[in-house]
Formats: sequence, structure tokens, C-alpha cells
Amino acid sequence: MKSYFIPVLALGLLVSSASAQDKPDLTNPTQKTSYAIGLDIATSLKRQDIDVDAKALNAGIADGFAGKPALTDEEQKAVIMDLQKSAMARAEEKQKAAAEKNLKAGEAFLAENAKKEGVKTTASGLQYKVIKSGTGPLPKSTDVVKVHYTGTLIDGTVFDSSVQRGTPATFPVNGVIPGWTEALQLMKVGDKWQLVIPAKLAYGEEGPRSIGPNSTLIFDVELLGIEKPAAAQ
Repeated sequence: MKSYFIPVLALGLLVSSASAQDKPDLTNPTQKTSYAIGLDIATSLKRQDIDVDAKALNAGIADGFAGKPALTDEEQKAVIMDLQKSAMARAEEKQKAAAEKNLKAGEAFLAENAKKEGVKTTASGLQYKVIKSGTGPLPKSTDVVKVHYTGTLIDGTVFDSSVQRGTPATFPVNGVIPGWTEALQLMKVGDKWQLVIPAKLAYGEEGPRSIGPNSTLIFDVELLGIEKPAAAQ
């Protein structure tokens, strides 16, 4: 039976009767490969916060390769299903706690940022500050724009940057998060603004791992031009 938790690389592992305390010969290709696979399994289980007894885990692998499992297929399936359910429940609780923490931190940041000189807040809650003024046209929602940007979390962590990549980004104005769509239609070509985008105008509770749920985001955005639709990526 395929396990959701154990990496596929574990299949084909050559298991010896050595205890966890025995040191493998890492100059031996088979032992070195086996050791690396073992590390991969352990790292995966720890990352998923799964409570595992190393001795029992080793016994299960050894029994599996020997063809003498101590559990029936039905028992194994039931255990794995329970494990999956509990792991999912823990992950949901962590996600919920992180979302609540990020939302409160973002609200506090927005409140303080709104007091700063030059910061304007729109009716939606989007905040922006003009860093450099341009003289070009305003994009429409149906336009494609070319921009340079750097995105950071409120703690200063950079999570995305076209500036660091050295290549401007092009995309439809109406094809990005709501905070960007709103801001771009207020900017002129040549403008450079700092945006502070509340979670509800960003990714909300569905924020990717690099951002996190309910995160308030900061973007330094320079509108370089309005492109032909075919330029969108």
C-alpha cells in the first residue's frame, strides 16, 4: 500500500539488522545511498510534525522487506488514515493560528503606517506613498503593464523581486491581486510608489508558504510602461 507520508525513494531501500546506533560506512555506495534515503525520510516526517518511534519505524521497514508484516493490510490502512487525519487537523490549526497572528500584526502595521507623512489610504484600505512622480498615461484595467517591483513582508523579509531578478515583469492589470489592480490604475507611467496592501486585498487566508495566511504586504512598484496584450506573461 502506498503511504502518503513515506517518500517514494524509500522503496528499494536495503535494510540491514544494524541498530540506529551503528555507524554506516559512507564510503560504501549502497550504505551511503541508504543513509541518504533514511535522512530524507526522517526530515520529511519531522517537517510534517509526525511523532515517530525510530526503533518501530526501522522494524516496520525491515519487516516489510522481509515480507513478514506484523499488521494486516486493513490495520495498516486504518493507522495511516488516522495519521493523515490528525496531521491535517494539526496543519489546519497551525494555519488558523498563523492567520490570526498575521492579521493582527498587519492591522497594527497599517494603523501606524497611515500616520506617516505622505501616506494616503483609499476607501478599500489600500495605502500608498508616492516616491517618484511620472508624467505618462494611466493604465486601464484591460491594459498590460511593465513594472519593476520588490515585495516584502512587514518584518522586512523579501519574498519576491523583479529588481533582484534583473528583469521587469509584464502582466494584465486585472490579472493580479486586488491591491495591485487598484493601485496600477491610479499610477502614471514613470511613477514609483510604495504600496502597503492589507491581507483582504492581497492573498487573504490562501497566502503561499513564502508569504503566509492573512499577511499584509509591502511593494515598491515602478510603472515602466503599458505594453501590448501579447507581452503578458
